[in-house]
Amino acid sequence: MTTQSPALPLPQFDWRWKAFDALETREVYEMLKVRSEVFVVEQNCVYGDIDGLDAAAWHLFAWDTAGERPAIAGYLRVLLPDSSDPDVRIGRVLTTAGYRGIKLGNALLERVIRLIGQQWPHVPMRLHAQAHLQKFYGAFGFEPVSDIHDEDGIPHIWMRSE
Repeated sequence: MTTQSPALPLPQFDWRWKAFDALETREVYEMLKVRSEVFVVEQNCVYGDIDGLDAAAWHLFAWDTAGERPAIAGYLRVLLPDSSDPDVRIGRVLTTAGYRGIKLGNALLERVIRLIGQQWPHVPMRLHAQAHLQKFYGAFGFEPVSDIHDEDGIPHIWMRSE
C-alpha cells in the first residue's frame, strides 16, 4: 500500500483587493513588473500590457511579506461592467515563478469569485483564457463561449460563468 504525502499548505499571504485609485505607487510598479515578467518575458509575447484599462479596474494581489522585501506571489485584475460590456471581466491572472505548484491560482479564483459576488451580485463573469487552461477555469464554473482563436500568438478562448 502506498501513501501520498499531504499537499503543502498554502503560505499566508497579505491579500489586497483595491480599486486603482487606492493603489500605492509601489503596488502599481510591482504589478506592472510581474505582469511584464510573466506575460511578456516568460511567454515571449510582445504586446501592449498597459492598455488603459487598469485605472477603471479592481486589482487582487497575494503579497508574500515573509521575506526581506515583500513580493507579489499572485495577481489578477477585474474590469467592471459598463455600457459596452455587461459582464465583470477577470484578466491578467498570474502566479509568479517562485509560487507555482502550490494551488495559488485556485486561491486567487476562489477569492475573486467571492469578492465579485459581494460587490456585483448576480452579474455574470467572463474571462479570456489561454486555451490550455480551460479545464482549470471550468472547475470554477466557467464555460467556453467562443471558439479557440489566436491572441498575440497564443491560443485563447472566451469563457463565461453566470
